[in-house]
Amino acid sequence: MKRPLWEPSAEMIEKANMTRFIRFVNQKYGMAIKNYPELYNWSIDRIAEFWAAVWEFGEVRASKGYDRVVDDLTKMPGAKWFEGARLNYAENLLRYRDQQTALIFKGEAQESKKITYQELYSQVAALAKSLKGAGVIPGDRVVGFMPNMMETIMAMLAATSLGAVWSSCSPDFGIKGVLDRFGQIKPKVLFTADGYTYNGKTFDSIGRISDIIKELPSIEQVVVVPYTQEKPDILSIPKAVHYRDFLAPETDLTIDFAQVPADHPLYIMYSSGTTGLPKCMVQGVAGILVHQLKELILHTDLKRKDTIFYFTTCGWMMWNWLTSSLACGATLVLFDGSPFFPDPGVLWKLAQDEGITVFGTSARYITSLEKEAIRPGRNFDLTPLRAILSTGSPLPVEGFHYIYREIKKDVHSGLRRRAPMPGSGYESGGL
Repeated sequence: MKRPLWEPSAEMIEKANMTRFIRFVNQKYGMAIKNYPELYNWSIDRIAEFWAAVWEFGEVRASKGYDRVVDDLTKMPGAKWFEGARLNYAENLLRYRDQQTALIFKGEAQESKKITYQELYSQVAALAKSLKGAGVIPGDRVVGFMPNMMETIMAMLAATSLGAVWSSCSPDFGIKGVLDRFGQIKPKVLFTADGYTYNGKTFDSIGRISDIIKELPSIEQVVVVPYTQEKPDILSIPKAVHYRDFLAPETDLTIDFAQVPADHPLYIMYSSGTTGLPKCMVQGVAGILVHQLKELILHTDLKRKDTIFYFTTCGWMMWNWLTSSLACGATLVLFDGSPFFPDPGVLWKLAQDEGITVFGTSARYITSLEKEAIRPGRNFDLTPLRAILSTGSPLPVEGFHYIYREIKKDVHSGLRRRAPMPGSGYESGGL
């Protein structure tokens, strides 16, 4: 007889966000849903009601509510979602402004750094003022050629607070890879770090940025964030300014969040580029926000007390997903570097040191640990860890067995599905 690898306790089920959501739906719509399969069936039978419930349950902040959830579900692509709504993505991610830790950053060759939600809001406010002073207006493209560090999230939040569109590439991309992407979208401002570290080596980004800028005439400002050097030489980069010099000096600034329509562009992401130029995929404000709130609150069961980590670069869509965790008030852990330097236990030491409760990674990483016979559960204290998420390629059956055998027995391990969201062009309901 087959037995499940893991089952949640009765207490965990009772306290789960999904259980609260079922009660919310029952009360709101007069339903008698008892379990997840019944909720799932309702969500695909009553698509508009489902997304309306997610909007309300996720406490979406909007200066004006929507007139209707969706105009015509038979249009695919082309359906209009949350028409009439006016909102701002960054405002939803910066709803918490207290002393809880918002971001923890660990560079491969650096000690961990932390900032609170209050400090994050203050930094974003100063950066938003600077971007506005640089002429950034709604619809402009602001891009990042950055490691997965705090300033990358700050730049994204500052740009989107103004109604600008964000796009990013990882600094390990070659010049052609960056130009194939950014060359299509005509960015106005580019954020870059002076370099990055990987596998114990330091790589320079200044030279590449100098060459990239020559091919991007739309760029009016380059903001250089110091990372591998305290104050890098940026004289070779046209229109460049140091991050500290660019940042508005005032304190106690408030952000005037631009209120934009639900389908206003938020992110530009890209296909892999295996068949010609990478294809630009424009994602809208409300669709991304509501869908990721659904995944984080319901599927990940994310709460304010959680510390969430995903091993990702800024060139992978999981970076965008992770940043949305700010809307739940959780603590985000960012890591830049190799997951196997100085040894294969580096990420599990990070999990131990920072008390990570939700650990996200790729199937390839899990299978690599298994091949190397790494035993994180024996070498590190992973008591707070309650969930391990895997995305990208499917995790083999052996990978699941490895997790429960060598990482932790009492842990929820699951695949994070990359399902469509409202307004993506592939509309669906469903959990």
